Amino acid sequence: MKTLSTRMVDLPAGEQIPVLGQGTWGLGEDPMRRDEELTALRLGLDLEMTLIDTAEMYGDGAAERLVGDVVFDRRDEVFLVTKVLPEHADRAGAIEACDRSLHRLRTDHIDLYLLHWPGPVPVEETVEAFTTLQQQGKIRFWGVSNFDTTDLREATAVPDGHAAQTDQVLYNLARRGIEWDLLPACQRSGLTVMAYAPFDHRGTVLRHPAVIAVAERHGVTPGQVALAWVIRQDGITTIPKAAHPEHTAENRAALDVRLTADDFADLDRAFPPPDGPTPLEVL
Repeated sequence: MKTLSTRMVDLPAGEQIPVLGQGTWGLGEDPMRRDEELTALRLGLDLEMTLIDTAEMYGDGAAERLVGDVVFDRRDEVFLVTKVLPEHADRAGAIEACDRSLHRLRTDHIDLYLLHWPGPVPVEETVEAFTTLQQQGKIRFWGVSNFDTTDLREATAVPDGHAAQTDQVLYNLARRGIEWDLLPACQRSGLTVMAYAPFDHRGTVLRHPAVIAVAERHGVTPGQVALAWVIRQDGITTIPKAAHPEHTAENRAALDVRLTADDFADLDRAFPPPDGPTPLEVL
């Protein structure tokens, strides 16, 4: 992969990935919007947002097919992340699911393969399948998604579980529960946190008066404030979705936003940090 000038975060294995990537939840499902979505994702690559996250679940493979059309002639630029459904995550099923994803993504390897959430298959069996996929060269790294502190402890304790690279979880101004225990645990172990839905469900964070006030103070958008807040700490990357090129460019400009101590204080008052253990929230 080429050297990037954007801000980066280190995976435990030493690989560097952008702190600001591109999500695809909900993309690829409307043929009338396909060209615009392709343009938005390609612009993101041009703007060095070279981490693209998708999943076999998104649109029953539609998002992976869209991403495949984006990356097939720029594969060496992209850090490609996709996810396997829990019901497919047994020894044979994970390998078959990975092969289907590779076909849809038009590539011979996935950079980071995640278990989408804890499920009925023992995590030791899933890790065994992931290790086999690594040995076959079909995936480079693996991780988990929507794992709370207990789930993560169990996953990293099984044979080869130490090879986990990330936990992809819901994290934004309105959903700060991971700050109590999960985020500190990941930071202590060096595990990267990949924050999804940085604007929260249906963009609720963007409409909050406190976020709007901070944005006006800096002459930026509420979305840029929300993103700058999420990636304020080391060890965190985020994957906002952008279905329009204008939104892609807006997201990228968040890297230039420098929030102040007063900004953080105002946002803490509006969105208090957790004062005790909080069940992991998911969308």
